[in-house]
Amino acid sequence: MSAAKPTQAQQQGGGLSAILPYIIIPAMYVLAFLIWKFVFGASANFIDGDNAKDPLPGNMAGTIYKGGFVVPILLTLFFTVIVFTIERFITLGKARGTGNVDMFVRGIKGLLDKGDINGAVAACDKQKGAVANVVRAGLHKYAEMEKVTGMEKDEKIIAIQKEVEEATTLELPMLEKNLNILATIASIATLMGLFGTVLGMIRSFAALANAGAPDSTALATGISEALINTALGIGTSALAIIAYNFFTSRIDALTYRIDESGYSLTQTFASKGH
Repeated sequence: MSAAKPTQAQQQGGGLSAILPYIIIPAMYVLAFLIWKFVFGASANFIDGDNAKDPLPGNMAGTIYKGGFVVPILLTLFFTVIVFTIERFITLGKARGTGNVDMFVRGIKGLLDKGDINGAVAACDKQKGAVANVVRAGLHKYAEMEKVTGMEKDEKIIAIQKEVEEATTLELPMLEKNLNILATIASIATLMGLFGTVLGMIRSFAALANAGAPDSTALATGISEALINTALGIGTSALAIIAYNFFTSRIDALTYRIDESGYSLTQTFASKGH
């Protein structure tokens, strides 16, 4: 029995996706640092044009800059979530194929009921995507098993099931790639924000202690700067959680369509196969 082989698109996509995080994350850090340093840290955002002094009243960009070195890290996480959300949208959009997946699955069932294997293969070639790739592999094995002699029907059905399972195994990693990055960011972004906030609070209270008499304005400014990190961390984490759950549900839906198509193949062969 021949195992399902990865398509050229799977091979190319898998290689690109494998190295993408090592390119994207450092690039996002560079971008985040430049934005923090030269946009949020621009002299126009601070008293006397000096970013070593307090931000201008009500100037949010200057306040974000004062959040400290943790801000570029949080911005890196935020930009990374945005990039991989777009990347997953594109990848899963291609995985769905060129047409409606539900209509495709129903069409395959109808063609199988008619015994039109060639028509079903042609439909897969037209549909493209992960579901079509798995169904095409199963159809090829289906046609092969129809011509094979000397095997029991149950053995042929098992061979078709195995082919579908192997093709599915090839498709799933491509669908799930980079989701672990979103899940990790969802977990650590809030912690990084709290870390930045704690550092900011330490700096604020240390400055007050060294200054002698308490300065409520300086304390309020320091606290607002520290809480910027918490806001960035919570916002990034929330976005990552939403994206992760959305894509997970999309993958589950595609997997269900694949299972449904594989079941139709084996049931049709069981009723009509030789």
